[in-house]
Amino acid sequence: MTTAAGLQTVLTVPERFRGPEGTANGGWISGTLAGVLTGASDGSAVEVTLHKPVPLEKELGVAHVGNTLALGDGDRHLAEAIPVAESLTPPPFVPFTDAARAEAGFAGLRGHAIAGCFACGLREPGDGLRIFPGPVPEAGAVAAGWRVPANVTDEDGVVPESIVWAALDCVTFWAHFGGPGAPAEPQPQPGQSALLGRLTAQVYRRVYPLGRYSVVGRVSGRDGRKLFGESAVYEVDGTLVAAAKATWIVPRG
Repeated sequence: MTTAAGLQTVLTVPERFRGPEGTANGGWISGTLAGVLTGASDGSAVEVTLHKPVPLEKELGVAHVGNTLALGDGDRHLAEAIPVAESLTPPPFVPFTDAARAEAGFAGLRGHAIAGCFACGLREPGDGLRIFPGPVPEAGAVAAGWRVPANVTDEDGVVPESIVWAALDCVTFWAHFGGPGAPAEPQPQPGQSALLGRLTAQVYRRVYPLGRYSVVGRVSGRDGRKLFGESAVYEVDGTLVAAAKATWIVPRG
């Protein structure tokens, strides 16, 4: 990101941080906007609404409008971020060893519509985050053991909040895909996906490169094509690192 005149900035999403083909990972771009809005490690909860897919490798305009941060591509309104006074409810802690064991049940291994996703895609080790949440019935959730790559730090050696938001993102979708507690109504099928519509998150503690964390997600409801979920990142001792809630939209048909 480069700073221009006044409160205007220009943001470009690198190809690495992709979600659906040709567009940004929803969690990464949401966390990036949240960081611009509140400042690094501010600790506030931020709600990001994604109105349209965010393109890759293109200069996009970022502007402050009151207490809102808006992302646009020319006259196309792509996303907005606002601070919220909200207490997020995380899913229960799953120990790292149990979370890592659950990865064998990751539904994306049977069919993954976005196999190149930065967060949950079948990318090479060290390229993507490779967060593969599988069912943990006793927790009523899905979970994965996240081994943080060394090469996701910024120039100061810090894992930015955009990476933490990316970790909180896709697990809320996979909770609906065969996870414990998923609604009895028809669930997404192998190879089907959904688009992230809104992500609200709060980061409480830093994440460290090469660290080990549990990423946990659970279903919190469904309304037609809207899927609702909650997620969290935990340290190995159960300390809460970050929490989020998400709304996904299943495409028609």
